[in-house]
Amino acid sequence: MLPFQRKRSNGFYAVLSLPATAVGFSFSTQVAVLSWILNTKYNLHIEDVAIVWLAGPVSGIIVQPIVGMISDKSWFWGGRRKPFIILGSALGALMFLALLNMDTIRRMLGLQSVFIVAIIIALILDMSINVTFNPARSIIADVTPVGKERTKGYSWMQVISGSFSIGAYFISIAFGNIILIYIAAILVLLFSITPLFFIREPRVLEKIETDTKRGDQPIIKTIRTLLPLYGFIIYAIFVVINKFIVGNAWTGYQTQFMYFCIAISLLLAVYIIFKGRKKETQENEFQKLLLAHSFTWLGIQSMFVMCYFYVQQEIIPGLNPQNILANAFSSFFSGQAQTPESSSGNILSLGFLILNFVGAILPVLVLEPLSERIGKVKTYVAALSCLVTGYCFLYLWGARELNFYLGMFLCGIGWSAVISIVFAIMSEKVEAGKMGFYMGLFNFSIVFPSMMTVGVSEIINESKKPSTLFLIAFLSLLVSFICWLFIREPGKIQQPVHNFQEIV
Repeated sequence: MLPFQRKRSNGFYAVLSLPATAVGFSFSTQVAVLSWILNTKYNLHIEDVAIVWLAGPVSGIIVQPIVGMISDKSWFWGGRRKPFIILGSALGALMFLALLNMDTIRRMLGLQSVFIVAIIIALILDMSINVTFNPARSIIADVTPVGKERTKGYSWMQVISGSFSIGAYFISIAFGNIILIYIAAILVLLFSITPLFFIREPRVLEKIETDTKRGDQPIIKTIRTLLPLYGFIIYAIFVVINKFIVGNAWTGYQTQFMYFCIAISLLLAVYIIFKGRKKETQENEFQKLLLAHSFTWLGIQSMFVMCYFYVQQEIIPGLNPQNILANAFSSFFSGQAQTPESSSGNILSLGFLILNFVGAILPVLVLEPLSERIGKVKTYVAALSCLVTGYCFLYLWGARELNFYLGMFLCGIGWSAVISIVFAIMSEKVEAGKMGFYMGLFNFSIVFPSMMTVGVSEIINESKKPSTLFLIAFLSLLVSFICWLFIREPGKIQQPVHNFQEIV
């Protein structure tokens, strides 16, 4: 173990954050370029783009729990998390390069449409991110003790990751999305592999006594734990069958079925919250985390997928490209005149640059010290209230360029907590020896809600109002905010979550 790891210096936390930074940079690059390149270069419509974005949730459902379980119990190449970080980063770098050559790949495969190629590449790209995602976050919990040090680890993760995410959007604006893709391929490899030579993983993870119901089968425990996500899971199954098995035969029922599944989720929310008020257990606490985080990601993922189309249809019309602030910013650095076609991408990238700038500076400067004073959950709820406010502001006034940036600034306050403190909260509610597995389960609260973006895109099309995107996001985050009010601070419940040792 190197001295800076033994002392847990700031340099140690910075290096420890780099694999997660590679994941964040990959995701930011996706947000900046995927919808743009599919729409402008390959002429895919919003519904087709939403389907391509399904690749991430689908691969996450399959890959994350499997990688989590395997990494919990494996040890090779000098670690349990390191091998998966290396493999995922290498695959991701290749897929970024493939994004630029989809027409060539289509011709090589003898396909008529680039749509299938886009799905395959997006699926493999998201699979590589999911392979790296779980180990990159689990390794932080593996090498830091519960409490202040754990929170500091995830806070630094967001500072470093958020800073480079800012860089991704800056590169997009200043030098264009094509350059961004090439840089992403290089940085993903560099940031994922280099730190692994300086961080030593513990061979044996901490064991925690757990209260296990002997009569339960492992699969029953998993099914019971995922109860809060049943509404989202049902809709995900509907989407997969409709899009890939019955050839969109059920599309006419897509919106109604989404409302039905949301109603199921709300009813389950009431049940789980009242069950917890009657008898507080760690299993119930973990379920409430899944519940609250699922509604958070329904709103956030919808923004990531469809914000480009909002900018294109709501902000751009009537604007002179020469009067657009994002274009002036881009022209200053690139020295090139901006076109109407590039304007949407520039505004989108500047908006997400602002969001990630706020998300990068707050965790260490504000959220970490505040969580020590008032608690992690209260700090998270306070930050989440800004995300709710930001989406409300964007729905009412986001159609002007400057208002769009202000709304993204407000959302950035909540975003800073969503990808930092929440992992510290979750990691202190589960067994350390099963951290990878629980990270996989927790990821279900991201991937299943993300699959509802197909239904969200249909609702937006039916409404004929692009601003409906932020109304949906506002309502979704409002439900999440209410659910978080019923979650306890880590360590306050004595009975732990059920042991999943039989599974792994």
